[in-house]
Amino acid sequence: MNRPPQEPQEISLKLEAGWHCSHLYYRFDRARLAGFSQSELAEGRTQLIAALDPQGPDAPVRLQTSITSGHKADFGLMILDPDPLVIDSVSQRLAAGPLGLAIVPTYSFVSVTEISEYVPSVEQYGQRLVAEGVEEGSDAHRAKLKAYEGRLGAMNRQRLTPEFPPWPSTCFYPMNKKRKVGENWFLLSKEDRNKLMAEHATSGMAFAGKVSQLITVGLGFDDWEWGVTLWARNPEFLKDIVYRMRFDEASARYAEFGPFYTSYITTADEVLNHCRIGV
Repeated sequence: MNRPPQEPQEISLKLEAGWHCSHLYYRFDRARLAGFSQSELAEGRTQLIAALDPQGPDAPVRLQTSITSGHKADFGLMILDPDPLVIDSVSQRLAAGPLGLAIVPTYSFVSVTEISEYVPSVEQYGQRLVAEGVEEGSDAHRAKLKAYEGRLGAMNRQRLTPEFPPWPSTCFYPMNKKRKVGENWFLLSKEDRNKLMAEHATSGMAFAGKVSQLITVGLGFDDWEWGVTLWARNPEFLKDIVYRMRFDEASARYAEFGPFYTSYITTADEVLNHCRIGV
């Protein structure tokens, strides 16, 4: 029996919605750097700065460089782009440059952006308002619903194709939800999970204007399920928000956390100056 020809499926590395994201951390190998001449260091600086120029001709759509506190790394990169190979090309340019042998990767997290299943629709938000005591159909209910509907589109765009906030402090950490006996997040009903995440979101709202958050998904891409990136107007706010939100049941009972990387946003030139590379 002859079968009708099937339409070929489009092959693409781009997501249906959202961008690929990588967090990359590096340290400088001082022993190797000691063997570089001044001219080699100067050329290495020039090429590294070009490779990490967010406005460069081959730059991904988002590229942020930061100085990392502590011994985990000297500097970090957060990179987003529709094409994962554009993201990877940044680390390849670093490795292939004159300083490449002295730039040692220490950690990476590969993920994608998405709209969380716990972001309420307009209808669900209306139901939440009623549960909180706002009378359905009242002026207050209609006003709150209209305001949320107006915000939802912009909030979802920021989740999928985020802009970096102009704040100096940032923190990244990976996390999982537990699958332990008696503490298995994935055996909870959708209703219970929504309730716990709504409580968690309410705690975060207290830091509006102080902290901005982006959650990316590592499921199928890396060892942890989610990556959390925080930006803050002041480093103290990073401590405050993590401390407060860890008391929420969604976190205190069901969350597992990986390493924390705290960094300060700057340029590639200033990273090299701060780390005393070729100066």
